Order: sequence, then structure tokens, then C-alpha cells
Amino acid sequence: MKVVAFSGSARKDGNTALLLKTALAELEAAGVETELVQLAGKKIHGCIACYKCFEKKDGRCAVDDDCINECVEKMKEADGILLGSPTYFADISAQTKALIDRCGMVSRANGDLFKRKAGAGVVAVRRAGAMRVFDSINNFFLIGQMIVVGSSYWNIGIGREKEEVASDEEGMKTMRVLGENMAWVLERIRS
Repeated sequence: MKVVAFSGSARKDGNTALLLKTALAELEAAGVETELVQLAGKKIHGCIACYKCFEKKDGRCAVDDDCINECVEKMKEADGILLGSPTYFADISAQTKALIDRCGMVSRANGDLFKRKAGAGVVAVRRAGAMRVFDSINNFFLIGQMIVVGSSYWNIGIGREKEEVASDEEGMKTMRVLGENMAWVLERIRS
């Protein structure tokens, strides 16, 4: 079993990545293979609504000069997907939006490629707006017919400065429980 996590933060190894790494550590402890993909510094475009993915039905986006097709492949190969985003102006980051729009369109164009995979959103927030981010990410999973995994609280960690979420005890506990729950769901899906 494998879980791939995407950090949609513009800041490499920031709070979003730390939250994801915490959940991934629990998955690894349960014997699940994991991978963290950080979108920081990667070239990534928004969807141009060309609908070529619906014409070609080859499991790829027609815009092929950035990292999206690599991300689609990683999602296809994984049993579970974690999407993490910081909260920017009460919503997901531009990188996360591009990832959701493009991977989501390719998936829908090809018979819902991620159907029945487990998915969970992870949100880093300074103070407010996290629920809208959480909702935006979960909508990607729900329209793709995925199984959304929860935790002991909303999958949110509070902190602004790099690694500040580490001091959010409840947020870190939530990530650990999320990892445990994701491992449990994956085991049930497999059996």
C-alpha cells in the first residue's frame, strides 16, 4: 500500500509539509509506503479548459510543460492521497488549486481515476479561513468518488512562522490520528 502527500505551500518544508510529515510518519509505522511531494518551486499552471483530456482519454493533461502529469501518475499509483494547503486569503493556495483543477479534470475525463482511493485534506492556518480550505480540498475527493478520511478533529494545524505548527499540540495529535485512521481505512479497502 502507498500514500502520496502533496504540499501545496509556496514555502518548502513549512507548516503544511510538517503537518503532512506527521501524518505520514504514522502511516509508515503501520507499514504503508509514503511519499511527500512539495509543490514549492515547481512549475505549475492552472487549467486552461482545453478539454483535450476528454478527447484523448490517455490519463494525461495536454499541458505538458509542468509537474501535473507526474502528480497524476503518483495519484494513480497510490492507494491514498493527502492534499495539504496553507490558508491564503481564506482559501487554498494557487498551487493547490492548480493541482486540484488539473488532476481532477484528468481523473474525470478518464472514468474517475482516483475512485475509491482514500483521501484526506490537511490545512495549515495562521488564524482563520481554514474551514473553507478544508472544504475546497474535500470537494476534490468527493467529486472523484473517493473515501474521505477524518481524524479526532478537523485536519488543521495552527501556526504562521516556519514549523510553528509543531507547538499546536491538538493539531499535531490530529495529524497522528489522521495517519492512523488512513492506515486503518487502507487496510479495510485492501481486504
